[in-house]
Amino acid sequence: MSRDPLGDRPVLAARGRLRARTAGGWSWLRVDLGLLIGAFGLSVVGVVLVWSATRAGAGGTAALKQTVALAVGLACAAVVTRLDVRAVRAAAPVVYVLAVLGLAAVVSPLGSTVNGSRSWIRLPAGMSLQPSELMKVALAIGLAMLLAERAERRLRQPHRDVALAWFVAGVPVVLVLAQPDLGSALVLVAMSVVIIAAAGAPALWTLAVLVAGAAVVAAAFLTPALSTYQRNRLRAFLDPSLDPQGIGYQTRQARVAIGSGGLGGQGLFEGRQTQGGFVPFQGTDFVFSVAGEELGFLGAAGLVVLIGFIVVRCVVVARRADAFGRLVAMGVAVWFGVQAFENIGMNLGLMPVTGLPLPFVSSGGSSLIASWIALGLVGNVASTSHRGRAVGGAGHVVR
Repeated sequence: MSRDPLGDRPVLAARGRLRARTAGGWSWLRVDLGLLIGAFGLSVVGVVLVWSATRAGAGGTAALKQTVALAVGLACAAVVTRLDVRAVRAAAPVVYVLAVLGLAAVVSPLGSTVNGSRSWIRLPAGMSLQPSELMKVALAIGLAMLLAERAERRLRQPHRDVALAWFVAGVPVVLVLAQPDLGSALVLVAMSVVIIAAAGAPALWTLAVLVAGAAVVAAAFLTPALSTYQRNRLRAFLDPSLDPQGIGYQTRQARVAIGSGGLGGQGLFEGRQTQGGFVPFQGTDFVFSVAGEELGFLGAAGLVVLIGFIVVRCVVVARRADAFGRLVAMGVAVWFGVQAFENIGMNLGLMPVTGLPLPFVSSGGSSLIASWIALGLVGNVASTSHRGRAVGGAGHVVR
């Protein structure tokens, strides 16, 4: 039998590299395909529900905008997933600064006020941008970049680094509260708490932040920090009779719509509350009520299962990743989980109305695109983790 003149080891090494590349490619497909299908299914259902909720007043315009946003989000996710992880880490400070500048622009004369919250920047062709949604992406990679080095070595974060991390998190939180947008601020705080705690911050820091957060929420009720519209939302949650024609009316009509759906729903485009326009902002804040009325308990439960699957999948990816990837994926999981819990809870009357969209479902281009970028980051983390294990396994074969 002929032998390679340079010996067996170079040949085995080449075969090992080929196996690593092949295994990495197939692993990428196996890990991310379920996550991709789940999120894409949610997004398509979201387009249909938005169409049903808005077609009486706007025809197909809102659904068309949502479809365009979905296409842009898919393209962004595809690009982000294939980036080198070192490029993602290097870009984190730039992305963070740009997102902060976007939030600062919102509270300047460039911002636009809708429903008591100055959260949007108007763009040409009737489009708008909500920087607080993109800030969630920036904060996830920014905090992960800042804390990953010591977390990789399983070292406790020094107080200096933790203080810097909370300063990085605090700047966008303050800017979002200034809009005011209490819902997005709470999501940013929840993401920050989990990322910083998972990176090895002393428990005293986490406890202090939670106490400070509770104090801020209490101050929101007792001081003019929030707009009158925002305070009315919170008060109407405790006593809907305080605003029977406003927030109380919205939540009551949403619950009527969900309750009338029964087990199998009244049928797509057939819901009496939805098609009659009785639920305000049904394409955005209260899109879950469309699912409850027209698709019934089974359809609404299916949405919850899909969202839960995506959150759990992000956590699974985090457990298999290095420190940077783990922190990013955990931040995204908290983002989707907290936001979905709040949105569905306010549709059911279990949480106050804060205006948070349902990830991948509610009408809103900024939210949908940001969610898909975040999903691309998780896909990047998953593929990087599998390539690392494949190379490690190939190296073991060579030795």
